[in-house]
Amino acid sequence: AAAEGTERVEVEGLRLHMSSSNRTGYTGVSKVASGRFKATQEVDGRNVYLGTYDTAVQAAVAYARAIGTAPAVAEAAEGVRLHLSSSNATGYRGVHKARNGRYEAKRKKEGRFVYLGLFDTAVEAAVAHARAVAETDAEAAEASPADGAIPSASGGDGEPYRTI
Repeated sequence: AAAEGTERVEVEGLRLHMSSSNRTGYTGVSKVASGRFKATQEVDGRNVYLGTYDTAVQAAVAYARAIGTAPAVAEAAEGVRLHLSSSNATGYRGVHKARNGRYEAKRKKEGRFVYLGLFDTAVEAAVAHARAVAETDAEAAEASPADGAIPSASGGDGEPYRTI
């Protein structure tokens, strides 16, 4: 881990969320009366407690883990286009935070929701959702090659993609 006070942006392989408007220098991290550092994450308009840590960097790492910025997932998902959503608290279409704190992925297929699983991070759930959409689009392309049309990978909702 990085020593406190350095300008390190990546620790333990996680991108830390720097903040110029926060006294600790990290988003989601605040100093408590004991001199330790508390990490919180906003979920559905509420602050969710993530833990109290000895250093601001440790709290920032906990925050980074909670919001799902694990680069290992990004490497595993190379070439997969994640479906971003500005109207979803997780930032990804088809992903929401479950009551147990993990991330659930679902997708709609033939008018019904299909459960894709529970994941440790929002990014992992978004990757599962993107892969399911890609499989469905591939199946649709194989089923109707006569007209030469390629189905829309966006699902028709107009949300942008982010390739990782």
